[in-house]
Amino acid sequence: MNEAETRAELIDPALQAAGWGVVEGSRIRREYLISPGRIEGRGRRGKALKADYVLEYRNTKLAVVEAKADTEEVTEGVGQAKDYAGKLAVRYALATNGHGIYRSDMDTGAEGEIPCFPTPDELWSFTFAQQDAWRDRFAAVPYEDKGGSHPGRYYQDVAIERVLQAIAAKRNRILLTLATGTGKTFIAFQIAWKLFHSRWNLSGEPTRRPRILFLADRNILANQAYNAFSSFPEDAMVRIKPEDI
Repeated sequence: MNEAETRAELIDPALQAAGWGVVEGSRIRREYLISPGRIEGRGRRGKALKADYVLEYRNTKLAVVEAKADTEEVTEGVGQAKDYAGKLAVRYALATNGHGIYRSDMDTGAEGEIPCFPTPDELWSFTFAQQDAWRDRFAAVPYEDKGGSHPGRYYQDVAIERVLQAIAAKRNRILLTLATGTGKTFIAFQIAWKLFHSRWNLSGEPTRRPRILFLADRNILANQAYNAFSSFPEDAMVRIKPEDI
């Protein structure tokens, strides 16, 4: 079988048997676009980077699966899987030819064949060994992507998750450094969205929604940010102008 047939006949059924796309909150993202390709100039781009599968559970990316034809070695896709897992900052990279599954732990470096795909709950517990109430509350809030029409770029999702991890760990100073045009306002909006809907606040108890201040040094930037935050209820936002202070 070629790769497409292997995926349809062997890999998809194995993922479903493990509960992916079946267990509530689990999702299989097929042909997941990581990057549209490097800009080469003159309107041209390099080859897009797409992961064959990204496994999500509780609104969190947990693993990348790279598929190869059943005639290939099970380890054939390991390098690609690790590369994609590194870009997406997920812990597990899985490679499969439909007959075997090779798992790489990006944190510990441990790797080897496993008999079957882990279930969503197993992969969650492997990734997050320690209980964390705020991490779970943040994960329960989906990204606001306007029904899938405005998904985040892979590095934006990584930045958002790292900030939320730091907040869950009770760190009170967090700095993100990003270049112009990388979507800093989008990142700030998604962080605020998660904090607002999870009812995070400084008391440590989800008893009320937080008060969040977004600062801009120019009116045009403040206007853009106000529009970018338009998914929030109208009564949840207030525009403060210099003359109001």
